[in-house]
Amino acid sequence: MEDQTNNNKRVFNFYGEVEIPKSLLYFVSRNEQPLFAVKTVRDAALFTDKKILICDKQGITGKKTEYYAIPYSKIVTYAIETAGHFDMDSEIKLFLTGGIEIEMNLLRGKNMDQLLKKVFNVINEYVTLSNG
Repeated sequence: MEDQTNNNKRVFNFYGEVEIPKSLLYFVSRNEQPLFAVKTVRDAALFTDKKILICDKQGITGKKTEYYAIPYSKIVTYAIETAGHFDMDSEIKLFLTGGIEIEMNLLRGKNMDQLLKKVFNVINEYVTLSNG
């Protein structure tokens, strides 16, 4: 996590799709389906059919860990910003109930456009289902 200037905004950097870490499956309920995981700076984010779970290791050793569970039903609106010609990242912004903003930066690299579309499509599908 990087942005601490606004207490209602959290920024996470994603680096590419990875195998789903077994450690994150502990936070998945029996009626929930894990879909895919994305590499973060020190761990991973897991996308399920119910929520986005982001693991944020903190401190020098990374022993302290904070988990962010973002239920799709709490997403009020969302936006996508694709990378421009000279940009190094694309962004997905989530605006949650309570005025909370989550910014997911997908850093440019191999298959990043595909990952951006995959993340956006999952959010789009499940926000529509949970709020519809």
